[in-house]
Amino acid sequence: MVFSSLTFLLIFLPLALASYIVSPKRLKNGVLLIISLLFYAWGEPVYVFLVIFSGGMDYIHGRLMGRFDERAGLRKLVLLSSLVINLGVLFFFKYVDFIIELINSSFQLDMSYLELPLPIGISFYTFQTLSYTIDVYQKKVTVNHSLIDFLMYVSLFPQLVAGPIVRYEAIDDQLKQRVVTKEDRTDGMFRFSYGLAKKVLISNQMAALYEQLTTIEPISVSVSVFIGLSYGLHIYFDFSGYSDMAIGLGRLFGFRFPENFNYPYQATSIKDFWRRWHITLSQWFRDYLYIPLGGNRVGELKWLRNVVIVWFLTGLWHGASVNFILWGLYFGLFLIAETYISPLVSNKLPVTLKRMYTLGVVLVSWLVFSFTDVNELMRYIKGLVSFDAPPTALFYYLREYALLLVVAIIGSTNVYKRIIMKNPSRAVIVAESLFVMVLVVLSMGYLVDQSFNPFIYFRF
Repeated sequence: MVFSSLTFLLIFLPLALASYIVSPKRLKNGVLLIISLLFYAWGEPVYVFLVIFSGGMDYIHGRLMGRFDERAGLRKLVLLSSLVINLGVLFFFKYVDFIIELINSSFQLDMSYLELPLPIGISFYTFQTLSYTIDVYQKKVTVNHSLIDFLMYVSLFPQLVAGPIVRYEAIDDQLKQRVVTKEDRTDGMFRFSYGLAKKVLISNQMAALYEQLTTIEPISVSVSVFIGLSYGLHIYFDFSGYSDMAIGLGRLFGFRFPENFNYPYQATSIKDFWRRWHITLSQWFRDYLYIPLGGNRVGELKWLRNVVIVWFLTGLWHGASVNFILWGLYFGLFLIAETYISPLVSNKLPVTLKRMYTLGVVLVSWLVFSFTDVNELMRYIKGLVSFDAPPTALFYYLREYALLLVVAIIGSTNVYKRIIMKNPSRAVIVAESLFVMVLVVLSMGYLVDQSFNPFIYFRF
């Protein structure tokens, strides 16, 4: 089940909210746990037990570390067990076939593939539970003694399948005590509605444009650039739309989830871009991998090693495919280059030029990200240096989607937010409320007429 479906909007969500509201305070976490497991089981009736297993194992690991509070060796052994089990399960379901493929192609073998369906959201909830056991080991958080509360944290349906990655320390107090205010309900519905519109009205249309552009021959620089642009807008409105819906739903149940996007296409460097894009993932890798490896507080060669490891794994986290690894290393390379070059030129360049550079690098990255076939990818990369005249078909598609492209480009900036923030009058608030109602009506209308279109990050 996805948030942008009529089943969720008209049946599941109203029933979930009603069940939660009428339940006694002491039973709310249990009710929300059942709701969350039902939500996941709707699409993954078997793998819902994997979510329970993952949460249950790390609940036990946390309790064991609490029991061995003064025995450092045993605590470390328990943490190692958590790491091995969690990463082992993730590797088994997500990467085994990729490894088999590499072995087969490298040694001309014919090993059989497991061909297991990828459990939805496994990369997200694995990182969440790991954040808990690591923080318990480092004594940053206290042990959770309630199995129901902990399983509810792991399976909380608004952010279970595609983030944000909510660390235990960010939600610990809210698991024990939370109040849903009128402001929470209003802001939550507004945030959810904006996210729904992003997904249905913009992202899905940008996906259609992307698919049409990939049929154009011959491939020239203009074709490659607009393919990167259409995919970049598609994935931004898809993923940020989901995050908005997740954050909005969280507010409806009394939770404050961390922000996951901050207008990344306005970034002035690649480093700045990754402070704004998938923020919770960037912070996870920074705090649980980059800094423990030594970060930038080590010698130059070790620092280079740390950057390569982090961005290799960032790419691999997104998918078991060579193009995702190349995508991660691509960003790592630019981050390394910026570290050396930025102090020399950054202050001398106008902001507009820095944003153009960043957008150029990011749009090329979306070519790498979107084509899992490396040979196909290379055709479009080569197209970036082919300065043939734009094909007639390109003008046809751009004319067809011109208005939507303009709306998407403006919508990816903070222009709308600045207008609202600068004019907090009652008239503006009423106008925004009417605007949100129009977005919801339009979104529902599109959903009635559209086929199933899942979120991109579900597959990660």
